[in-house]
Amino acid sequence: MLEQATLTAFISSALAEDIGNGDHSTLASIPPTARGTARLKIKEDGVLAGMEVAEAIFRYLDMFTQFRPQKKDGDLMKAGEQAFEVEAAVHTLLMAERLVLNCMQRMSGIATLTRQYTDKLKGYHTRVLDTRKTTPNFRMLEKEAVRIGGGVNHRMGLYDMVMLKDNHIDFCGGITPAVNNVVAYLREKGLPLQIEVEARSLEDVKEILAVGQVHRIMLDNFSPDEIPAALALINGRYETEASGGITLANVEDYAKTGVDFVSVGAIIHHAVSLDLSLKAVINPHK
Repeated sequence: MLEQATLTAFISSALAEDIGNGDHSTLASIPPTARGTARLKIKEDGVLAGMEVAEAIFRYLDMFTQFRPQKKDGDLMKAGEQAFEVEAAVHTLLMAERLVLNCMQRMSGIATLTRQYTDKLKGYHTRVLDTRKTTPNFRMLEKEAVRIGGGVNHRMGLYDMVMLKDNHIDFCGGITPAVNNVVAYLREKGLPLQIEVEARSLEDVKEILAVGQVHRIMLDNFSPDEIPAALALINGRYETEASGGITLANVEDYAKTGVDFVSVGAIIHHAVSLDLSLKAVINPHK
């Protein structure tokens, strides 16, 4: 779930970027005491995401907001349906409109694409992971959209898990010194972080198994035909993750190998925003 202090900080920063020294279109045309109603209209099929964020944006601007949801995050949505009705100060509705839509359209696109991947994996042990290939300062919401779509969040950033990838290993002089250095560092700092190590070949897998002390092995750019040999070596001792070149067309082939996770950056960076609109309701009770 979303961390509320972080969400509030995001909303504050995003509104400041958009409003600046004032929403002069609204200030010039609408009395500050006016209240109104608007509805979120769905214009494209998909998976809905961002309802919690939308409500938080309206309430940030107007504590007296009345937010009436008609759907919830993760619901399938169809063009022509409505997601919510909101009653608040008209200034709030107009100032919040673009931020609400930007968040919900982007999040719904990510949730929809993630759901397409997770649907392919029904009946398999394998689960879909996201990556750090995210939009700067929007990661929290993009990863929340992955979760809403049925995927699993990988590490949030560089601070909550150790991942030794090719550049770490090469700069350090190899897998064994890299892992040993990390274990010593974590012990010295008292950090209870999990360790994942990238393997680029079966020889790398053997070296990781020899040094041990890790939690997950990433099989980078292994084809579905190459993964079973790696899994046989690992033999359930560590979690396994396949990464690189995984698409909707081949994700089921990876799942058939029995690998624990597949990481797919595309569920975020290839997602297309869905079409939503916020429309004023002039006679809400009719």
